[in-house]
Amino acid sequence: MRNTSVFGVSTEERFHGSLGIMCRRAFPQAGKAMLSGFLWLAVLPLAATPQDTPLDAAKQAYEKGDYTKAIELLKPAAEKEQGNGEIHLLLTKCYLETKQWDAAVSSGEKAVASNPKSSIYHQWLGDAYGQKANHVSMLSAYPLARKTQKEFETAVRLDETNFDAMLDLIEYDCTAPSMVGGGEDKAQALIQKLMALDPAEGHYGAGICKAQKKDYAATDAEFAKALENKPKLVDRLYDIGDYFQQRGQADKLIAVADAGAAVAPDDPRGKFYRAVGWILQGEKLPEANKLLNEYSNEAPVRSTYPKPWEVHYWMGKLYEAQKNPTGAKAEYRAALKLEPKYKQAQDALKRLGG
Repeated sequence: MRNTSVFGVSTEERFHGSLGIMCRRAFPQAGKAMLSGFLWLAVLPLAATPQDTPLDAAKQAYEKGDYTKAIELLKPAAEKEQGNGEIHLLLTKCYLETKQWDAAVSSGEKAVASNPKSSIYHQWLGDAYGQKANHVSMLSAYPLARKTQKEFETAVRLDETNFDAMLDLIEYDCTAPSMVGGGEDKAQALIQKLMALDPAEGHYGAGICKAQKKDYAATDAEFAKALENKPKLVDRLYDIGDYFQQRGQADKLIAVADAGAAVAPDDPRGKFYRAVGWILQGEKLPEANKLLNEYSNEAPVRSTYPKPWEVHYWMGKLYEAQKNPTGAKAEYRAALKLEPKYKQAQDALKRLGG
């Protein structure tokens, strides 16, 4: 799932906030070898051919994580084709990745105006409203929260097989207070409906609600059942992987990596989660090192991918397991250079004496 935010609880923080751990996913890498791995994305040519449309070229830029380039290509195209919802949708996604909430809302509204019957457009507009609600005052957040809920409800009504939209609505109902339409009873009805449509998605939705209630034993069980039912979407698998990473469950992480490799063999996230699983087990450490470096070379800069400072943190854990405190400290410092508030790296560095 994307970075849905509902009254101060973003999808990024869905599990990590509940667990008291820093949230996941974000931008460039470090420790010179790893830093170069992410920087190549910013300079890689887009390889667009003369016959490519601006939307085609922007999609290439988006896939490489070059959101600024994608926006540069899309803005004039949106002016020329104001009724092209796909252009406005991709702009919405790019603005969300670059944390330009007002622009994301504006583009999302234009996408919906171009085709009010598109479930996907309503879903992403709901995401944009939700993210904006998460970054304004509480007073301003209330009307935005209602808009968020309305868009998710519309997306689900238009297409009940849009599972992302249904999960966004489940998360909203589990998280938002009743004064803005939230309520766990509403979420449970949706979960049962989703369970009938796709058990893997249903158990995933149930796990989201359990995590919000900090019922981690129940969350573990629901996500384990989701895995048993073989989720079809790789993003769903790696969202579950992120949770098991925070819980330190190595076997489940490796199971997630195996499932992800079967669904999307070229997705680099499986390398990250497999490496973390091995590090937690204290096994195959040279192979884990290799996988983390491969991940840093291959992963696009995207909110749904593990963040570069997470890679540094796990490299630090790997070096600790190899009795290399100097290398571990260097990795923890590199993580904190990228994200100074990353508590896991702060604690690890403190434990090693700074």
